[in-house]
Amino acid sequence: MGKAALFAALMASACTVASAQSNLEKLSNFKTTGTTDFTVIEQGGSKAEAIKAILEKIKVPEGFRIDLYAIVPDARHMAVGPQGIVTFVGTRKTKIWAVTDRDKDRVADEVKDFAPSIEFAIPNGPCFSPEGVLYLAEQNRVLSFPAAEFFYESPDVAAFNVLKKGDLVPPDEESYNHTARVCRVGPDGKLYISLGQPFNVPSPEKLDLFEKHGIGGIIRINQDGTGREVHTYGVRNSVGHDFNPKNGELWFTDNQVDGLGDDQPPGELNRQTAAGQHFGFPYFGGGTVRTNEYKDKEPPAEAVKPAAEMEAHAADLGMSFYSGDQFPQKYRGGIFSAQHGSWNRTKPVGARVMFTPLNEDGSAGTPEVFAEGWLDANGEYLGRPVDIAQLRDGSILVSDDLVGAVYRISYQD
Repeated sequence: MGKAALFAALMASACTVASAQSNLEKLSNFKTTGTTDFTVIEQGGSKAEAIKAILEKIKVPEGFRIDLYAIVPDARHMAVGPQGIVTFVGTRKTKIWAVTDRDKDRVADEVKDFAPSIEFAIPNGPCFSPEGVLYLAEQNRVLSFPAAEFFYESPDVAAFNVLKKGDLVPPDEESYNHTARVCRVGPDGKLYISLGQPFNVPSPEKLDLFEKHGIGGIIRINQDGTGREVHTYGVRNSVGHDFNPKNGELWFTDNQVDGLGDDQPPGELNRQTAAGQHFGFPYFGGGTVRTNEYKDKEPPAEAVKPAAEMEAHAADLGMSFYSGDQFPQKYRGGIFSAQHGSWNRTKPVGARVMFTPLNEDGSAGTPEVFAEGWLDANGEYLGRPVDIAQLRDGSILVSDDLVGAVYRISYQD
């Protein structure tokens, strides 16, 4: 490439960034951006038929059924609007999707991109406040959309920085690895955001910096971005958390260390009962299995062990407490979670939906497989579940970023 062409390319890139920044500023000031076009995803045709053929191979308990809810490219974490009008689906790319079932037949009629004038960077984690504010945790920014559920029909929608780009993690620590953020608004009204740390196991020189900023943990902030504090320590890479509606306790999944063999360490489902608790990483790589890098270092005496252990390298991601009444009593108050599937295990595992009941004392029961079949007998992935979300009728949605779809699991007597 010649100098003139290179200069032109750099200027074009700079203009794109400036345009994206000015668009967010315009939306924050309730001004139009001039954007008029949506990307709309076709919901029928051969793609839908191929996905339905895969779903015929999925096993669910008696009385349940799984159906295609929507074709959603790169579907990751989901946030169902409090009014039940639209479900927002994040991705690890540059789009967040608005999924609408207009006629309430429990199949989406429309899937289109949300706020198309904004340049998103790994908009993986949408979540709603009870009041209907949509929050979006990106790679290194947090945005809010106060009326997203009612104004998503327009390309322009009010949008604001909660934490501007570069304020979620220090720019020097911005990584391509473990940057799929998730968020929830807790019973205290604060916004909880997970920050996966970028290494398989970090060096000791990084620990103080990471703990200061909550990298390898979960932070909480006020909904206006103030009052930041580290709520959870000793987490490797949590890509799923939720609050027990019965007592407000925070539960979260965590992905364990690679390179210690096919069958260890276990994946984790964790229960946090107090602010500031430490969950063992990097001294433990999962469960009570020590990491090679920290095996001679003393772990925190108060390190909390997992509430439940999952199969090694199944990649436990999104999770949600079931608060509906459509499913049988056995499932009410328990946890549904998605296993994305292993990426470097000799024999692949995972690619399924798990259910973990809770005991009377609030502790975890024994996890069990709820839906499976996305990993066939040849070790080939037919899908990779990412997240679980509940619709107002008590059915649940399951996202799949390999196929690019959202499924609905329902129950009938």
